[in-house]
Amino acid sequence: MQDSNGKADLGFVLLTAIFTGGLVIAAVLATKIIHVWMFFVPAGVLAYSITFLCTDIVGEAYGKESARRIVFGGFVALVIVMLLTQLSLVWPAAPFWDNHDGFGSVLGTTQRIIMASLVAYVISQFTDVWIFARLRTATNGRFLWLRNNLSTAISQLIDSVIFIVIAFYGVMPIFELIIGQWVIKLIIAALDTPLVYAGVAVLRRTGVSSS
Repeated sequence: MQDSNGKADLGFVLLTAIFTGGLVIAAVLATKIIHVWMFFVPAGVLAYSITFLCTDIVGEAYGKESARRIVFGGFVALVIVMLLTQLSLVWPAAPFWDNHDGFGSVLGTTQRIIMASLVAYVISQFTDVWIFARLRTATNGRFLWLRNNLSTAISQLIDSVIFIVIAFYGVMPIFELIIGQWVIKLIIAALDTPLVYAGVAVLRRTGVSSS
């Protein structure tokens, strides 16, 4: 993505960086289950929710195809992280390093979580982009708050079901985790709506036009 002078668009670069960083660290943080109010959710829920904020801003300011590009880029990043993590697990440790068990207990579990993330990610993120774009057309570009929340609500439900089942089936109570994660994501989506408006407004003031 370039600006009118042919330079890389700073807004798009920053959103892509935040999106990718949130996506990757969410897979690591999800190895811990945390207690939020009455719910139990993977600790990566906040980091992952940020990715939907980014795609909604990109989809509104730059268009559907740009949103799809960062979704694809995130998928590639997850695959690379999974391969590098596996390599670090099988690589022989230095004889004086005695933290192998702790390292393996976290990153070994991360492999299953990353696989769950890959499947859930591809389906939910492209669903989010598609619903957001369809709603944008249906509303003639109005009601950004509706597009942001409705597209996220549906795609995050899909994501929560797929991710929790693959990552934790047979290990933890999946129904409670699905409900907890989805509810927390809905709350985050509602709270981040002003950030979507602010992000789009800043980008449009810099001359970005959606396509």
